[in-house]
Amino acid sequence: MSLGLVAWLCIVSNLSLTTDAFLSSRSNRLIPKTDALINIPSSYRTSQQKSTSPLQMEASDVRVTVMGGGNFGLALATVVARKGVPTTLLVRSSDVATEINENHRHPRVMSDIKLPRTVRATADKKEALSDATYIIHAVPVQYTRQFLETVKDYIPPSVPILSASKGIETSSLDFMAEILKECLGEDRSYAFLSGPSFAREICEGVATAVVIASEDIMLADDLADLMAGEDFAVFTSRDVIGVEVGGAVKNVIAIAAGMCEGLGLGTNALSGLVTRGCGEMRRLGIYLGARPSTISGLSGVGDTFGTCFGPLSRNRSFGYRLGKGETPEEIRASMTEVAEGVDTSIALVKMIKQRCKGYRLDLKYPILFGVAEIIEGNMKPLEGLQGLMSFPTRMENYDERF
Repeated sequence: MSLGLVAWLCIVSNLSLTTDAFLSSRSNRLIPKTDALINIPSSYRTSQQKSTSPLQMEASDVRVTVMGGGNFGLALATVVARKGVPTTLLVRSSDVATEINENHRHPRVMSDIKLPRTVRATADKKEALSDATYIIHAVPVQYTRQFLETVKDYIPPSVPILSASKGIETSSLDFMAEILKECLGEDRSYAFLSGPSFAREICEGVATAVVIASEDIMLADDLADLMAGEDFAVFTSRDVIGVEVGGAVKNVIAIAAGMCEGLGLGTNALSGLVTRGCGEMRRLGIYLGARPSTISGLSGVGDTFGTCFGPLSRNRSFGYRLGKGETPEEIRASMTEVAEGVDTSIALVKMIKQRCKGYRLDLKYPILFGVAEIIEGNMKPLEGLQGLMSFPTRMENYDERF
């Protein structure tokens, strides 16, 4: 057995001991790649079915639609399709759909990656959504509301939604949980996926661990059954706000980490910056009602590590270029993919000012406020990071100082 595999098994083993999901029976969590039985959505069950054993159906009877043909949409479609579940990608262009259906590749996004043959694509909203058992939303946060307005009439009322989008909407300062309920109603169940999960590595079958959070824990369990496999571990949680806070804040911290690296400040500075950034994430999460264990888990610290140190991180790359002297406008003009942390950084500071009470919020969240100042052009990256180093030193663990 290779050292890499041993390490992966140790990680999964340790995580399983700390996750809420371990408290319930998960012995049958992994589904065979073929001839699988999976749970139908909990929203489909009658009260009698919920109180007894969940109704089972053949995997071939389950249909999953992924809204969004970007990197992560392709990755999650690949995860589900590898389980033998018919999977439909809703894309914007019929030309893209044709390329995927005929050659099993996206013409522009990770075009070197071959998709499973059970993934099909369409630009027809009704065709994609009308018979879906589960719907995965993988559209960037800032485009979500506009997109959902165009598809909401085609989404059956009882079908649950799994969101894989991370961030805060700049116009409303809402998290995805709030946006989805406003656009699609509160009478359906929602779940939220997060964790250190680069799309390319998922498609390549590299070992990945994520968490799915939902107020409907039965839905979270069903989705874990649907997606978990040999190289894709899925844990569950009820802490939606904790998962959402981690998914938003980690992108802003990654921009700061990229700037630190771009300025050539060294590993000591980078490690200290990321650690303090995670402290700000924890502070904000607890204030908004998140569990500390969620912030220290896959969707918080775990995702932050991947985004801050991973070579595939768009947010880290954006920050690196800022540190090298480029302006936000220059970087945006040359990027073909969205760095969610850029818009989120501005929205996050506005949201903190709106929802968090207290004295000198900029001193409580200096990294988050500093990144926003730099993105808005009010401060140079070196000035911001020098300001952090001259910050008054107090006790390191300051959560008790609310």
